Amino acid sequence: MELHQQNPSQGYDKQAFNISERSRARTLLELLTEANANIKEGVAPQLLAQEKSLQGQLDATEKQRLEIYNNPNSTDEQKTAINQKHKTLLEQYRELQTDLRQQSPNYAALKYPQPLTLEEVQQQILDQDTVLLQYSLGEEKSYLWVVTKEEMTSYQLPSQEEIEKRAENLLDFTTQGNSKAFSQELPPLSKIILDPVKDKLTKKRILLVADGVLQYIPFAALSFSENQQPLITEYDIINLPSSSSLATIRHETQARQSAPKALAILANPVFSRDDERVNNGKTALSQPQPSDLGSLALQRSVRNLEEGFDPLPGTRQEAEAILNLIPEDTEKTSAFDFDANLTAATNPELSQYRIVHLATHGILNTESPELSGIVLSLVDETGNYINGFLRLNDIFNLKLPADIVVLSACETGRGKDIKGEGLVGLTRGFMYAGSPRVLVSLWKVDDKATAEIMTRFYRLMLKKKLSPAEALRKAQLEMQQETEWRSPYYWAAFVLQGEWN
Repeated sequence: MELHQQNPSQGYDKQAFNISERSRARTLLELLTEANANIKEGVAPQLLAQEKSLQGQLDATEKQRLEIYNNPNSTDEQKTAINQKHKTLLEQYRELQTDLRQQSPNYAALKYPQPLTLEEVQQQILDQDTVLLQYSLGEEKSYLWVVTKEEMTSYQLPSQEEIEKRAENLLDFTTQGNSKAFSQELPPLSKIILDPVKDKLTKKRILLVADGVLQYIPFAALSFSENQQPLITEYDIINLPSSSSLATIRHETQARQSAPKALAILANPVFSRDDERVNNGKTALSQPQPSDLGSLALQRSVRNLEEGFDPLPGTRQEAEAILNLIPEDTEKTSAFDFDANLTAATNPELSQYRIVHLATHGILNTESPELSGIVLSLVDETGNYINGFLRLNDIFNLKLPADIVVLSACETGRGKDIKGEGLVGLTRGFMYAGSPRVLVSLWKVDDKATAEIMTRFYRLMLKKKLSPAEALRKAQLEMQQETEWRSPYYWAAFVLQGEWN
């Protein structure tokens, strides 16, 4: 972008946008590696075997090339032969990647990412009603690209440190539950990350690709300095891990039939042996500890949160209110208390439901994103420990071709080094599992407010037949108009990731 500042007409800003997209793809792949995610689930075994064989042959050939070129006694014939062998293997490997993209596009999109270029984003992703805001935070300067179907404009923003300071001031009040202070911190952040582009936001929908700490910021509550009206008063706001991820989602779902059943909901799990739901006075003689290192790590991740494993009794009322909106003759299922466990969350039967709602702790770990996950019941009826951690690598192996997955009680465990991959990994995991949309909360809102917005969201989506994006916006606007819920602290935590149609 420095080159763009010096030569604005040379297209360096477009090149920088393309680099930003490639960087997001690499970051996600690195996260999956750290999380030990087995993204090969469901890929044709013969293709995986061929991939492994070709990778091994390429590695061996590269080693031979180095040996030949480093040997002063090597002949030109040897060099030509090894180069030809390497070229042939590489061509076979590229043909394999093409086959994988056709037969297993989700796997190929992660393993061999081909991020969209700016022109492809404009042609394949954006429509006439949508504007893309794509942020990139930098040590000295940060940047923002504003992209419509017809044009792209880039902006220079303050350093990552300055933006993070403002953002962290705001997020601190979400953990404190201070709704008044939260509202007061919104304008200073809005001024530095939103005001520069106010003249460009002429569409009805904002597609947001944030970066770093900005992924945890509720853009719906931000406003322009001149009118102080939250963005949702004028715009639908959709979040994406990257612009390219939506292309993969659409490719996967374009010919897919909707699931036959309506709603599956898991709510109010049991997290502690001290919970009153554990059998009256019956205490297990011992509490076995999880042997799975991943579960132990996620458990530590959760315990680092200030609220830890607090029970979520309000999620039962939330779930029952939602279930009441589903017609009696429509297939639905629910799992409460001890039944809201890992077995239920990984049950293949969930693939039969159009909506999957998980009303439990979701952990967005900013310091160790690979430890993000979902927390389900951790004890059984007699108080014995059971594994209740749905880890990131587990989520990538689910089969959830739902229209939408809702995570209504997520909370952010923020460390000193804030990364956006915790949110990206969790939402992208459910997208990889098959859902084109994920509704997630950025912080833990009190039970009553969560039940209120969830009930309104489902009523608008199921009864009024609004799209998830429209239903969320209208539910938030309804709450914003009421004195009890006016502060954005209560309604702005909920964001939609993925497809807006």
